[in-house]
Amino acid sequence: MSDLQVKTENVAAVLKVFAVMEALVEDKRASLADLAQKAMTSKTTAHRLLQTMVELGYVEQDPETEKYGLTLKLFSLGARSLNEHADMLKVADTAMGRLSRATGEAVNLGILDDRDQRVVYIHKYDSVFNLSMKSTLGLRNPLHSTSLGKALLAWRNDEEISDRLAKMEFTPLAPNTITERGRFSEELKKTRERGFAEEIEESEAGVRCMAVPIFNHLGKPIAAMSISFPLFRFQEDRKPEYIALLKDASSEASRSLGFEA
Repeated sequence: MSDLQVKTENVAAVLKVFAVMEALVEDKRASLADLAQKAMTSKTTAHRLLQTMVELGYVEQDPETEKYGLTLKLFSLGARSLNEHADMLKVADTAMGRLSRATGEAVNLGILDDRDQRVVYIHKYDSVFNLSMKSTLGLRNPLHSTSLGKALLAWRNDEEISDRLAKMEFTPLAPNTITERGRFSEELKKTRERGFAEEIEESEAGVRCMAVPIFNHLGKPIAAMSISFPLFRFQEDRKPEYIALLKDASSEASRSLGFEA
């Protein structure tokens, strides 16, 4: 067998492992047949992969239903990886708490995933209202359709923005999603000029969001925080207040990380 064939088979095996993991994250518990189908492989191969994951401690099998599920070991890995952002999470939490109490709406914190140009939600405060946008920690959304994505991109240098935009797919997700690279580039310029990002039904119908970046001591936007509103509950006359609250929260968190404007 050639080196190329070996490499191809190894890559295929890794893809199947992650397909199984993602299926278990989505379904919580799943049968061998379902997992084989989602990983697009045979039951024999899926069983072999699952047994290895069980032996490594990442997956467990219910002896009664024979269904598989993830253990807390994977969660532990994720929690340890977030330790790199521990200081940022701590200062952001304080600012986000104030935003939450002042507005009663959902407040989210996101960081940029360099691998596929997406926003990863890493912290949140849920709305106090029953009818509200519900986000999930670990959720990954496209940069082009979210206020968080705009806030994460707009304060980077022109060369980096151009490189990132060239890698992005402008897939329509909601009634007002921006699907043209040139128009999105102009939106980023407007975002930087006014000091905050905004989206109105670009990621989800009926939802409006505003976001601001959080800078580290080097002046690099390392995260962004947002407020999300159902359209029917957004009060246009309070928009200046919302913007002021967001900018104050951004300044507070950024200063705590050593940023000097």
